[in-house]
Amino acid sequence: MTAARKLPDWCGAAVRLIYPEICQLCKKERASARAGLVCGKCWSRVRFIRPPFCERCGLPFEGEITTNFVCTNCHDLKLHFTSARSAVVAKTVVLEAIHQFKYSRALWFEPFLADLLVRAAAPVLQSERWDFIMPVPLHPLKLREREFNQAAVLAAHLSRATQIPLAEKFLRRVHATATQTLLSREKRAANMKNAFAVRRGVTLAGKRIVLVDDVFTTGATTNMCAQALRMSGADAVCVWTVARGL
Repeated sequence: MTAARKLPDWCGAAVRLIYPEICQLCKKERASARAGLVCGKCWSRVRFIRPPFCERCGLPFEGEITTNFVCTNCHDLKLHFTSARSAVVAKTVVLEAIHQFKYSRALWFEPFLADLLVRAAAPVLQSERWDFIMPVPLHPLKLREREFNQAAVLAAHLSRATQIPLAEKFLRRVHATATQTLLSREKRAANMKNAFAVRRGVTLAGKRIVLVDDVFTTGATTNMCAQALRMSGADAVCVWTVARGL
């Protein structure tokens, strides 16, 4: 299964002209635009998250556990989402691709990152009932600066793969929060407090919502999104991201 969209001939030719079919991560091996300019060797460094993992936040656990468990991080938190899952571990090539995609407009990584998400999330979501897929929104100022919302791009791929309707405009970011990168868990939570709201007139009573983002670290951002959705009547919110910070 792949989330990569079929590129028009002219678009593929333009990409090949500007970026030769060389892996844009290792800069050594051949790689196609359809594969996001990521070669097989770099692909082999991707670590998919398999059980056992925390049933609330998806944190993978090294060892043998045969029963469901909740990690110590989740015991002390009030979580508004029912569960959070990530496709892969946020290390090595995945983290590099996300950073380049997100901050340097390396848009050729879109098929690679979307494929990771769809491979892991689609089979799970298709076995359950969900009403909407929603991306974590950017504040309008940040959106103008970055020119695209990476979460919305990924959510669109997942929506097409699962046939779950995409609701990109239902949730909005009402405060331009500081970057989370260097903040502690407590400061991340404080930074995101009341940062999100459901748009006026949107009815979510009884709805089950899949929230999509690129990386899950402490869960502060997605937890505040989930709180806004639950306060607007959503029955359940699950979170899916491409990568999980450890």
